[in-house]
Amino acid sequence: MTPLQLVPWIWGVWLVSWMLAAFVRDKSVAKQVSGETGHRVVTIVGALLLFGVPHGLAPDFSWPVPTGAAWGLDAVIVLGFAITWWARVTLGRLWSGDVARTKNHHVVDRGPYRFVRHPIYTGIILAAIATALIRGSVRSLVGAAGITLGLYLKARLEERFLGQALGEPYTAYARRTPMLVPFAKDALKNSSSRA
Repeated sequence: MTPLQLVPWIWGVWLVSWMLAAFVRDKSVAKQVSGETGHRVVTIVGALLLFGVPHGLAPDFSWPVPTGAAWGLDAVIVLGFAITWWARVTLGRLWSGDVARTKNHHVVDRGPYRFVRHPIYTGIILAAIATALIRGSVRSLVGAAGITLGLYLKARLEERFLGQALGEPYTAYARRTPMLVPFAKDALKNSSSRA
């Protein structure tokens, strides 16, 4: 099996295990009812571009990916999904696939949530970018960008929802923790203090 042939297997194992784990969660008591269609459409279009159009069926610019680099990118995909599972286990029964609040909802700031507010999205974005690079095509890069944008839009919805639902504890957490990129706020603060 080549590194590129392994990619759908990695994604498939993650997706099936993720869907099975969806049954282990608390019931939602409040949901975001508007605004979810936009991020879903963008994410699905991104996924179709990343995976859905077989190479050779439509014009695309592509490049060869050396075998050693391809195996390294497979490892990055696995790392991205390991981050998502670390976050999911840390959330426990608070996890929801929708923008929602559960009965005992509270700010989680341990595990990967010490580094970013949305580590599940960070892990998926990392896996999508590595997948685009291993596929070695412009179409795949555009697909990864679409997935990134869709997850960013969903994260923004969650930010507003959780800010309203949890108030100051979430606002304080958001002030001290980057949204998707670890250490991004610190880098921005350091560069602005030097100017």
